[in-house]
Amino acid sequence: MNYFKLKENGVLQTFSSGLLAAVTLTALTACATDQIESRPLTTTDSPTAVAVADEQLADSEITETIKGEFLVARGVPSDAIEVETNEGIVTLSGSVNNILAKDRAQRITEMIKGVRSIVNTINVAPSGQSDIEISGDISAALAADPATESWEINSTVNNGIVTLTGSVDSWQEKQLVAKVVKGVRGVTGLENNISVNPDVVRPDNEIREEVEDALQWDARVDDGLIEVSVNDGIVTLGGSVGSLHEKSLATADAYVTGVSSVVNDPLTVEWWARDQMIRKQMYADATDEEIQDAVKDALLYDPRVASFNVNVAVDNGEVMLTGNVDNLKAKNAAAQDASNTLGVWNVENQINVQPVDEVSQSDITTNVKNALERDPYVEASEVDVAVSDSMVTLTGVVDSYFEKWQAGDAAVRVRGALAVDNNLTVDYEQLTYETSFYDWDPTVYDYDYAIASKTDAEIAEDIGDELYWSPFVDRDEVTVAVDNGVATLTGNVDTWNERNQATEEAYEGGAMSVINQLDVDYDIQS
Repeated sequence: MNYFKLKENGVLQTFSSGLLAAVTLTALTACATDQIESRPLTTTDSPTAVAVADEQLADSEITETIKGEFLVARGVPSDAIEVETNEGIVTLSGSVNNILAKDRAQRITEMIKGVRSIVNTINVAPSGQSDIEISGDISAALAADPATESWEINSTVNNGIVTLTGSVDSWQEKQLVAKVVKGVRGVTGLENNISVNPDVVRPDNEIREEVEDALQWDARVDDGLIEVSVNDGIVTLGGSVGSLHEKSLATADAYVTGVSSVVNDPLTVEWWARDQMIRKQMYADATDEEIQDAVKDALLYDPRVASFNVNVAVDNGEVMLTGNVDNLKAKNAAAQDASNTLGVWNVENQINVQPVDEVSQSDITTNVKNALERDPYVEASEVDVAVSDSMVTLTGVVDSYFEKWQAGDAAVRVRGALAVDNNLTVDYEQLTYETSFYDWDPTVYDYDYAIASKTDAEIAEDIGDELYWSPFVDRDEVTVAVDNGVATLTGNVDTWNERNQATEEAYEGGAMSVINQLDVDYDIQS
């Protein structure tokens, strides 16, 4: 039984979305962000927009905030990445040793308020592996992944740059293939030429209604300022969102069945849009039945879950998932999809993992070790793998918490594994919370925090800074008090997503523990 909750200073707190959502479909949105120019404000804009038209965020502050995030975000070599900002357009340059680090730097940058566009020129240095070795590992990774194993995908490798061809049924499947391939050591670039051939042709008005529903039910997107139009299966998104990350999510949401492409250039990023909360009235009208339908729709669009019969029950905004899947990754992905749905405040995951074919304990062990060997972040020699009754246990000492969780995610994706006990230890003392939840489906993590390295006043100030720069939280709604490293958050927020994200921002600010007493000021009617 998995609960998306953590104990914080003895108090059980929900911990389900926000940055945790950089996962399943969220993790597939990295390529959905195009370079855009912000449109000028007009007299038709909202009063809030007009009021802040002259209150632009300073480029230098945006740059320093991004650099600060890189410093605490393991998996990103902050000393190897240069950051420049010009009118909210951020240029990332430098060199990293794997393509996941390049993508991770982009996703972290997307999350910073005021970033309107990203020019990512980071170079990925060759790993020393031959193209033949990389090609073999890609084939093995696609065959080993529970979702992509049967798809007809071809790959060629030239100096570490991979070109993918083949055909899949959905945009989400295309992005999942890219994610699996980028997780192979030695890949320095990717040309994703996979074609999408949906089986269904749908009228434009039907597509538009489904896109609008998808945007409305995504807890991470405020659809109040987004305009949707459809012409011959091509979706155009216009209006404004509050962050580049939100634009990526909205673009991914728009790829419903029957959509051939999404044009998102007219959808501009305006930092003031985050505080509009246009759809707030809709929250009070959400019934359990509507939430249930929305969760089911989300599961249908996740290629890791869509082929399974997952049952969804909702009671006063709390979701229970039951049914059977054949791999652990699908179970975790289903819970993440539910937690990203508007109105959901907790997910109880009772899905059973029942592999179709029996996999021997030795094969599971070998497959986990092979997955760790392929992963560009994990030093497989540091990780010991033991399997008993299809339960995988990881032990050893790794270099960072990011590597620990990356190793755990690699193990989760192995067929036959019913559970993963990640007992890896880290060879440095963790002084503050690390920005780590951009890349995986959430599981229950245990946090061991060291003695605070900052004074309470410094922690409170840094938490305030984190809340200010977050595209998810309205800083004015949250009051922060810190006592002996323990941060208490009070006030009123508009969604469970915002409440959970405030907890993460407090940890990023240096809190040793967080007591979240924020009230969510809408009620879910059952």
